[in-house]
Amino acid sequence: MTNVIEVRGVRNQFGRQVVHDGLDLDVRRGEILSVVGGSGTGKSVLLRTIVGLNRPAAGSVSVFGEDLLGLPTARRVAIERRFGVLFQKGALFSSLTVAENVALPLIEHAGLKAGEAARLAALKIALAGLPANAGEKYPAELSGGMIKRAALARALALDPDILFLDEPTAGLDPIGAAAFDELILTLRDALGLTVFMVTHDLDTIYTITDRVAVLAQKRVLVNDRLDVVADFDDAWIREYFHGPRGRAAAQAAPPAQRAPHNLSHGGQA
Repeated sequence: MTNVIEVRGVRNQFGRQVVHDGLDLDVRRGEILSVVGGSGTGKSVLLRTIVGLNRPAAGSVSVFGEDLLGLPTARRVAIERRFGVLFQKGALFSSLTVAENVALPLIEHAGLKAGEAARLAALKIALAGLPANAGEKYPAELSGGMIKRAALARALALDPDILFLDEPTAGLDPIGAAAFDELILTLRDALGLTVFMVTHDLDTIYTITDRVAVLAQKRVLVNDRLDVVADFDDAWIREYFHGPRGRAAAQAAPPAQRAPHNLSHGGQA
């Protein structure tokens, strides 16, 4: 399968604090990749590095076969327009309605007139599973689940090839989180998206993930199918996947996501 993202030897450092050192990661076309790790392992930093919001101290980030860090600005911007990003708290402009938030990138980056952008924004809002009247509302008038969907509509505005999601189900109730998971799976299949998702939600991982990348020791410790990752010999992985929540998520997962040996560690916490 073709890699759409290749991270090689990345070092992220803030002052004396080294977050990543020699980090390698591949993301395959059309997959949903979940990135997990303990607090402070730099999951969001890695996402920001790939999308161009953070420049690493060393290493390379190639997307669609092109080294983003070495490209002229105009070419890099053209590639970054093929990204859709949903930030952890939505990052919607509070002074704009949902429709205006979604239309903004269409006007600024695609050069559409306001009327054309508004019509397309309405389509994206519907695609994100929001009712038509949601477009008239301001972020402060929305529930947490609606904010996530509004932010998703904006991320989809420019018809991206890669969707980056930073903790997309954080703060949602179980029903809302499950509905959002199904929406992401449907959009991936319908639009042919590649999804890079930072998450700690075990239910999300077991329900829609194709592969899991675990950040630990300043690098990607393992990046593979869920059953392979869950059996990897590491203390944090054992605690994460085979603790009470991990066992519950595995039991509730669709049959295709279950592996018998995932559930054989019932005695481990």
